[in-house]
Amino acid sequence: MLALERAGVEIEIFSIYPPHTSFRHGHYSRLKAPVHYAPPQSILKLGEQEAKRTGRWPADLVASHERKYGPDYKSNVRARNALYFADLFKARGFTHFHVHFANRAAHTAVFLKAMSGLPFSMSTHGQDYMVDLGNNELLAEICREAEFVANETAWSTAELGRLCPSAEDKMFRVFNGMDLANFSKVSPGATNAVPRIVSIGRLIEFKGFHHLITAAGLLRERGLEFQCDIIGEGPWRTQLEGAISDAKLGDCVRLTGALPQEEVFAALRGCDIFTLPCIVDEVGASDVFPTVILEAMASARPVVSTEIAGVPEQIVHGETGYICGPGDTEELAGSLEALLRSRELREQFGAAGQRRLQAEFNVDLTVKELSARFEETVKPDTKPSRRLADLAVLLHEWPTSERHEAELNQLSEAFPAFRAYVVHRGGTPPSDWRTTLPHCDFLPDSMVVEGEWQMQKDLRHRIETWRSDLGGKLSTEDYLRHARYALLLRTWITRDGVNHIHAASSREALTAWILRRLTGVTVSATIEEKSAIPAAVLCEMAPDFTGFRIAGKRSDDPFAEAGPARPYTVAQKSGRNFELEWMDMLHRWALKPSA
Repeated sequence: MLALERAGVEIEIFSIYPPHTSFRHGHYSRLKAPVHYAPPQSILKLGEQEAKRTGRWPADLVASHERKYGPDYKSNVRARNALYFADLFKARGFTHFHVHFANRAAHTAVFLKAMSGLPFSMSTHGQDYMVDLGNNELLAEICREAEFVANETAWSTAELGRLCPSAEDKMFRVFNGMDLANFSKVSPGATNAVPRIVSIGRLIEFKGFHHLITAAGLLRERGLEFQCDIIGEGPWRTQLEGAISDAKLGDCVRLTGALPQEEVFAALRGCDIFTLPCIVDEVGASDVFPTVILEAMASARPVVSTEIAGVPEQIVHGETGYICGPGDTEELAGSLEALLRSRELREQFGAAGQRRLQAEFNVDLTVKELSARFEETVKPDTKPSRRLADLAVLLHEWPTSERHEAELNQLSEAFPAFRAYVVHRGGTPPSDWRTTLPHCDFLPDSMVVEGEWQMQKDLRHRIETWRSDLGGKLSTEDYLRHARYALLLRTWITRDGVNHIHAASSREALTAWILRRLTGVTVSATIEEKSAIPAAVLCEMAPDFTGFRIAGKRSDDPFAEAGPARPYTVAQKSGRNFELEWMDMLHRWALKPSA
């Protein structure tokens, strides 16, 4: 995606499900493309309900897939997810979408195309269609529906052509290239007194680490001195530890566990030989085109691997490394022995591998084929001019109350493009959810929120320093929770053209206060009878607010101590709608002078 952006391709990223952890790859911060997440299933089910009511639900296609592929493929869920993106893509004027893996996302794409008419293309990698999808008949249907299928190796292109003969003419190879900017110039050869062998991968069967341990035992018997580090974590750890112990190799073979990316790269630069003895496991899974082999080549290190899938397309046997038979520990040991005994050979292979990487696997070169296909296939977008929201409302939860429902309906008439940013998923929808739902954007899963927070080191430090401006009446936990919301919402404010934010209650006022400092938009809030924010904190925040709407039943004045900084206030009436005076002020704050 980074290479496509450098080539001038405009991208937006859409994710059906949130990530499982808050970890973000180091390259993520370099992406210009915004990332959008689907709302929770409780909201998507409302879309399904509405589609069935209006006759837009693809009942026949759902039934067909249920019948052909069985309940495990959750055709109803795939259609439900597709419906959300079909409406979104059409509204945004997209004319094409690309699916990066041949898994359940590609299954969803079939429904999305059926509902929207939008064409799609797909990339395949190996584990996606071999294991994750796990159904060749469904794979064939997906490939028939796709405009083209980009496969990361010649091996997988031939394999997909065999499995999906009716779509064979749509398939081509696009190597999973490397961004050479991520690797500083490395000279061939290391300076270790004891040669160091490194292997990297998840501790699972098809990585073949158990065969590496056996080969290490053979090398020890032959009197060779070496250190072997296996970097990674996984379910086979106990089994591998046992194998190392049984072979009495604890002094020269080590399981390091998982390491951060920068330490992995340092290990590659610091080793003498890289090996990945991959095999086909009991269920038929294997590596197809291991990226770590390319990373070792970028680090100018010789590579020893096996004749599995696309690995022979990476390594030139006898020139950049050695290719052994899968599971052949004698051949593996022999190849490692040849390199351990010759520093000159290690340097020769490492330099040749580095040259091959630069010529064949530079991502800015490999991505050209994919970019060219997009150029040929994708029609110009029909993106409508996006109407500015002007006003955004912060809601702690949707649905909230009949009062909030009435207020949102009132705002939809006064500000047809206004946005309601909802922090938490609600329970039972309001009676008039069809009116309010199109205006709602739901904050993504907490893992996404935390991931964004961790990525923005400098910005989050600034936000943390603002905590001291609010005195000691507010808990740090509450502050940091709202700070995370605000950090993510700041990009939505810019995206939607928001000039003013109204917090629906004091619970959201703290988020609005942080957003004011982050984005410069004006902010206001409704302060209910029993405020979730202490009066002293409200007084500290008051100078940053343009106004407050205060519950008429309050017996105290929350801004009595604000002095000259006392904001504009309106007393909340007993009806369900905003007061005319307050609506007038929202117009003044939200609409630009030229509006």
